[in-house]
Amino acid sequence: MRDLVHEEHEHDHDHSHEGKSEVILFIAGFVAFLMALFINAGALKISFYIASLVLSGYHIIIEGFIDTFQQTIKRKRFMPNIHILMTLAAVGAVVIGEYMEAALLILIFGGAHFLEHYAEDKSNKEITNLMRINPTSARRILENGNTEMVDVSELNIGDKLSILNGDQIPTDGIVLSGNSSVDQASITGESIPVEKQAGDGLYGSTINGDGTLVMEVTKDSSETVISKIIELVSQTQSNVSKTAAFIKKIEPVYVTIILLCTPIFFLLGMTVLQWSSYDSFYRTMVFLIATSPCALAVTDVPATLSAISHLAKRGVLFKGGSYLSNLSDLTAVAFDKTGTLTTGKPVVTETYFGNEVTEAEQQQFEEVIVSMESKSNHPLAQAIIQHYEDIQPLELDVENIIGVGLVATSGDTSYKIGKPSSYQVIPEDIQAQTKNFEQEGKTVVYFGSNDKVLALLAIQDVPKETSKQAIEYFKDEQIHTVMITGDAKRTGEAIGGQLGIDEVRGNVMPEEKADIISELKETYPVIAMVGDGVNDAPALVKADIGVAMGEGTDIAIDVADAVLMKNDLSKFAYTHKLAKKLRKVVWQNIIFALAVVVFLVISNIVGQMNMTLAVIFHEGSTLAVIFNGLRLLKSVKD
Repeated sequence: MRDLVHEEHEHDHDHSHEGKSEVILFIAGFVAFLMALFINAGALKISFYIASLVLSGYHIIIEGFIDTFQQTIKRKRFMPNIHILMTLAAVGAVVIGEYMEAALLILIFGGAHFLEHYAEDKSNKEITNLMRINPTSARRILENGNTEMVDVSELNIGDKLSILNGDQIPTDGIVLSGNSSVDQASITGESIPVEKQAGDGLYGSTINGDGTLVMEVTKDSSETVISKIIELVSQTQSNVSKTAAFIKKIEPVYVTIILLCTPIFFLLGMTVLQWSSYDSFYRTMVFLIATSPCALAVTDVPATLSAISHLAKRGVLFKGGSYLSNLSDLTAVAFDKTGTLTTGKPVVTETYFGNEVTEAEQQQFEEVIVSMESKSNHPLAQAIIQHYEDIQPLELDVENIIGVGLVATSGDTSYKIGKPSSYQVIPEDIQAQTKNFEQEGKTVVYFGSNDKVLALLAIQDVPKETSKQAIEYFKDEQIHTVMITGDAKRTGEAIGGQLGIDEVRGNVMPEEKADIISELKETYPVIAMVGDGVNDAPALVKADIGVAMGEGTDIAIDVADAVLMKNDLSKFAYTHKLAKKLRKVVWQNIIFALAVVVFLVISNIVGQMNMTLAVIFHEGSTLAVIFNGLRLLKSVKD
């Protein structure tokens, strides 16, 4: 992954096709051309055609000659660009007295270029919009309770902010008080606003709904999620796919070859094909137009940027086109378990009360269980409380004994909640249920009275529904799936079985994850790693494509090549589908661009092509290639 050449994608020139001066000159050139059509006087007619050529083609001529000269000096080798071919064709047409065709081909060529840049800008729209949504101001609450408007850069961790209805949330933090719904689409891609209350996290740049909130700042403005997204997105245009990098590299070589072939084409026309000197020169100018690789140059980049901006809108961010392009060749994908494939929060999946427990006793014991667990802040306790969310806790004195569990006394009865090893005598039916649940990778907790086990609760970090959908997709695509987890292998295999994962690696230490990725790469040439924690970072770096979950740790996001802003693996499956579509579109573009060149060259040789038609076909093919790439701005269908 890191071995790819990150060649900077830059234009061959410093001139903008969309500057006001270029537009004004082009319009002036177009007017001069129209005037020439209605003038009969020969010298004046020619003057207007020449004026049209120079005015409308000013930026093309500059790019053709001056930029070629500048790049040649800079690189210390001949570096011609595409526009020099069209410029030479126009100059050649003037030399043989075809003034109208010279002016017309530059007008068409220049006009098409304005359309090309308009189309390319559409592919950048979502990325540009994303970079404009960074908040600039905030309402800081002073010690006396008043508020002051301050720049976001002046905020400090611990500051309290007032968020009114409709406000843009200025930075990352947590809700201290209030209730509201927040539109998080700019960060997570979620279309439905998320309800927020005290203790919930907030992302900077998201939009508050009808309620009001008081929040506390938890991150410096440069470390917020939106800041990291902007930093990540700013890298997308400097990191292009291997196809785009290759085309960029061979472009000056191709143009050089065409320039060398041009005099040969002229001489062959006169000697072998017996054309007249005028006819041979004219067809040589058409040859320059036909072979100009404008369409080939835009086969990849507009399509890739369209795909990246489309994914950005859905909450999937890529650091560059090369990673998205590589994704289409994916042969295996490795997943972290906790928080990636699973919810990351344990839930009670089953409860079992012993054979001797009556229905009335069960209700009583459930109240005792909730009352005891309400005194604990252990994650398993939270899972149990949520499972019995309709039961109100009783007032009990509860003691947490290390190595045993929770102990409470109510009247003459002593109750205990703890792991199975904390009990000596366990009824057979409880033992049988325990064995079944533990084989399914679940954690079993016992509840008992006076050291007699009365019930058990099975707890598990359950798979997300979106994970099941994603694994099914990758299996259909014949892509090998692997789970890498630090949990016991039996626990991992239980989750893997529920999801249908091909391979499970359990009991893995954090430092071993990267080694497993290296091992898998020996069998699977292109592998992705999806994770969310600090311990996943080495594996994310080692993989060909590292994908971090947006709700994961900062370091995982920093080292990854892509980020799923919402912890939703179905979005990763969709991204792979789009990457395959991107590869298909790029190849369609390449084949079409080359086919048009071949068609124009053959038509020229057999005498069925003139300059005007050549320019129309040439520029039409370039626009067709760009607009084909822009289709990736729309959703990919199944």
